[in-house]
Amino acid sequence: MPLLLLHTPGWKPGSVAAALAADGVETRSVWPLRAPDGNGRPTVLLIDAAARHAVRAAELAPLVDAGIAVIALGSGADGDDLAPHLLSAELPAEPAPRALLIAVKAAFREAAARSQLVQARAEAADRTSEVTELTAIGIGLLTERNHRALLGQILTQARRVTQSDAGTLYLVDREAPGEPRLRVVLSQNDSRPDIPFAELTLPLDTRSIAGYSACTAEPLALDDAHLPPPGAPYSFNPSFDDRYGYRTKSMLTVPMSNHAGDVIGVLQLINRKREPKRPFSDAADVERRATPYGAQAMKVTRALAGQAAVSLENSQLYESIERLFEGFVRAAVTAIEQRDPTTSGHSERVAGLTVALATVVDGTAGGRYAAHRFSASEIRELRYAALLHDFGKLGVRERVLVKGKKLYTSDLARIRQRHAFVVQRARWQYERARADYLEQHGTVGYADFQRTRAAAHAAEVASLDRFLARVMECNEPSVVDQQPGEAFAELQRFSESTFEGPDGIEERLLTPAELASLSVRQGSLDAAERREIESHVAHTYRFLERIPWTRELRAIPAIAHAHHEKLDGSGYPRRLRADQIPLPARIMTIADIYDALTAADRPYKHAVPTERALDILNEEVRNGALDADLYRLFVDAKVYEAPPA
Repeated sequence: MPLLLLHTPGWKPGSVAAALAADGVETRSVWPLRAPDGNGRPTVLLIDAAARHAVRAAELAPLVDAGIAVIALGSGADGDDLAPHLLSAELPAEPAPRALLIAVKAAFREAAARSQLVQARAEAADRTSEVTELTAIGIGLLTERNHRALLGQILTQARRVTQSDAGTLYLVDREAPGEPRLRVVLSQNDSRPDIPFAELTLPLDTRSIAGYSACTAEPLALDDAHLPPPGAPYSFNPSFDDRYGYRTKSMLTVPMSNHAGDVIGVLQLINRKREPKRPFSDAADVERRATPYGAQAMKVTRALAGQAAVSLENSQLYESIERLFEGFVRAAVTAIEQRDPTTSGHSERVAGLTVALATVVDGTAGGRYAAHRFSASEIRELRYAALLHDFGKLGVRERVLVKGKKLYTSDLARIRQRHAFVVQRARWQYERARADYLEQHGTVGYADFQRTRAAAHAAEVASLDRFLARVMECNEPSVVDQQPGEAFAELQRFSESTFEGPDGIEERLLTPAELASLSVRQGSLDAAERREIESHVAHTYRFLERIPWTRELRAIPAIAHAHHEKLDGSGYPRRLRADQIPLPARIMTIADIYDALTAADRPYKHAVPTERALDILNEEVRNGALDADLYRLFVDAKVYEAPPA
């Protein structure tokens, strides 16, 4: 992708034009300053000394935020408000061509990194906006919570108001492959409660009584189901009666239509009784006491069927939204894991451990939490908070998120190149010394000289190899906070060594920045990178806070926000203390730490055995960072063996 160098009109490429063109850089004059209409390619803005006094930080900041790196020429004069944090480099008004090219190349690297970060943030924002809108619509429609209970209530109430002995509820199944069918979802029978329920399906046509009512959207009342009217397209199937010795006589079949007039189910009532509480004893008793369904029963049942259809449709909608929300959560987890495949399964495992520990707390009869109980909705709320607790990692740079060693691969490659250069230079100096001796002294004393010089050369190369070995050793991250050892002390001594680079400039064998990275005592991240990783909690909270949660789920953002807090105030991002951290978050913290320790090997750490992980958690408890009572329940109930959510 071609690079773009924007510049103010006062600057001319001049002697660096050819070098820029050779590097694929397109130069373009711009004034007034504005972001280019581009395709996300790395962009650098060069402000010449004459234009500098006219540029204000307020107009430069949006360009920097858009990922553009800025180079300013000339020193700041009175009235110049270009803050250093807005500039990638500041050069003299007439910089040397080499210095300018070096600064431009560095600025393009910075612009490329910024562009990637800006693009990642934009994609995360788009993703957040899209999911938030979708979830808000879904959650606003939730009304009915228990679909099976609703079905039972519909049929029970219909039988009660019509004094029916039995009844069947059919739903139109349009999801199954092929043609839509009528599916029996519930049946009730006061006289024969022993009859097992069988979830059958019927063709959605007029050959059956229920099918006829569904197809025509008309109710149907029969005094005797076995004797339909002459010429009726439907007939009664006596197999049920024959199998169980029951007698179906009077029958009322009413379609249930939604607000759009579509039939979504059929309510079928059987054998109206004069004495509602008295069951039929046998088929003969049905013949004697079963009565027809009259006009009033028809009217009441149709009204009830209409109400039932609305409730049923809302319930079905609620179930579909539940599936949608569950799918969204799963998609969010997938998105997180695609950023860092090495943590695959972490969110599900943390959710499983969190729910398992909450369930143990809910059932404990002694100790600090003996009186605490979690409702089903609170467990559900906690599960979703655990599944979404790392969603904010979408806003963290990928190279930081998956950093496996203390040094990035590119940094280690530079150290290797530096080592190889110095070794090669030492070899050249050794050979040059041999040649100079032979030229000046001939072979007189050469053997002694060779032995001394070879030993010195071997010692020098061995020292350089030891330097690289120490770098590789110190580059490995530690799971726990580790004090600097002899390897690091030796590395510090190596860092003070210098050599003459290819351009004659003296360089350090190890730069201060590289030494600082290798000095990290725990994990693979330096302080700035750790802050960026820790920012995922704030990103998660900001995303979750935008969703209009229902009352039962409204604590999800707060729970997720506190899952990295510690009781002693050493956690992040808000340094909360014990009385400020909610119990659900304390539970999730233990689950999160345990899984992070015991998860499969990752580039930056090896998996820790269960016993060692529990010891580390116990150490945190002794230091006052984790809840001792929750830890004891976690261990005693072997919660760590819980399956993923």
